[in-house]
Amino acid sequence: MLRRSPVVALVLVVVLAGCLGPVFGPESPSTGPDRPSSGTSPSGTTAVASESERDDTPPTDYGADVGGNPWGSEPIVVAVEGPPGRDVVPLVRIAAAYWEANDTRYVGYEVDYEIRPDAADPDVVVRFHDEIEGCERTDHTAGCAPYITSAVQIDRPVTVEIKTGLSDTSAIQVVKHEFGHTLGLGHDDEPQDVMRTGVTLTTLPQPNATERAFPWADGEFTVYVDVDEAPNPDAARGQVTRALNYYQRGAPGMPDNLTFELVDDPDAELVIRYTETSSCSEGPGSCGSSRGPDPDGDGASETYAAFVVTVVGVDTEAVGWHTGYWLASAFGAEADAEKPPPFRNASYRERRGEWWK
Repeated sequence: MLRRSPVVALVLVVVLAGCLGPVFGPESPSTGPDRPSSGTSPSGTTAVASESERDDTPPTDYGADVGGNPWGSEPIVVAVEGPPGRDVVPLVRIAAAYWEANDTRYVGYEVDYEIRPDAADPDVVVRFHDEIEGCERTDHTAGCAPYITSAVQIDRPVTVEIKTGLSDTSAIQVVKHEFGHTLGLGHDDEPQDVMRTGVTLTTLPQPNATERAFPWADGEFTVYVDVDEAPNPDAARGQVTRALNYYQRGAPGMPDNLTFELVDDPDAELVIRYTETSSCSEGPGSCGSSRGPDPDGDGASETYAAFVVTVVGVDTEAVGWHTGYWLASAFGAEADAEKPPPFRNASYRERRGEWWK
C-alpha cells in the first residue's frame, strides 16, 4: 500500500524597508522660493524566508529500508520543467551536486543524481511554477516537496515545486532545501544553513518604486493626519483636506482613480504630520519618506506600503502645498517636472495661495 508522505512548503516573507526622501531647505519670505536639496538615506532591506508545513511530524516507520537509501541503488533521474526564457537546469545541477558531495554526512547514504531535463520516466521532476500547487499555499510560498524517509512513500515521479522569479542564488537555495526533504531531512536537521526555517531569499531584479508609473498596489488609501503641533490645527487639517481633494478630483498628470479614507491609525498608508522641528529639515520646510518591500534585495523598495509627509514649522497656509508636493512624489511623480503645475517652481506667495483651484 502506498503511503503518501507529508508535503513541506518553503515560504518567502518580505520585510518592509524605509527610505528617506529629499528634504526641502529653509523657507522664509526673505530667501525666496525654497528648493529641494539632495538628501536620501538608503533603504537596507532583505527578503527573509520562513516556513510553514502541513505536517511537521516525520512519517511513521513503515518497515521498508529505513536507515538505507529509499531511492535504491540506481541514480535518481531528475527532469526539469523550467519557465519560458530562462535556463534553470544549471541551478538544479548545482543543488544536486551539493547533496552528492554531502550525502553520507547528512543523510546517511550515498546519493547519485542524473539530471536529464527531458527524461521520459524520471524519479523526480523539478517544476518551476508561478504559483506553488502541491502544498498549502500562502502568497509567498517559494517551494514545496514531499518529506520522504521510506521507499513506500515514493510515487514516481516525485514532484518538487519551485516558485519562478527567484534569483539564481535563491533558486539554488530552495532546490537544495526541497531536495533535502526528499532525502528525509526535516527543519531541525543538519545542515541548518540549508534546512533551517529562516533563510534569505531574493527575486530576480524588479523595477524600483521610483521607476514605476504608480508604485502602489491600488489607488485606495487610508490616511492619518497628525497636525496638532501646527499653529492652527483645525486650519492645518483643512489644508491637508484640500490637498487630498485636489488629487481625488483628478490632478493633471496623476492617476484619476485615487480615493482617501481618513483613519485614526498612525500605521495608515499615508501619514501627514506637522512638527516644529525635525531632523529632515534644518528649518521650515518638508520631507517625504517611504517604506515598502524589497524582494530583489537591491536596497530599494519595489513598491510602496506606506508614505509619510512631514511638514516642519511652515505657516499654516502652506501646509496644503507641502502636503500636495510630496503626495505627487508618493503617486509616482519623482521629478518636479512630472508633478502637477502648482508644484513646479512655486514661489513663497504661490505656496500660500489657492493653488488647488
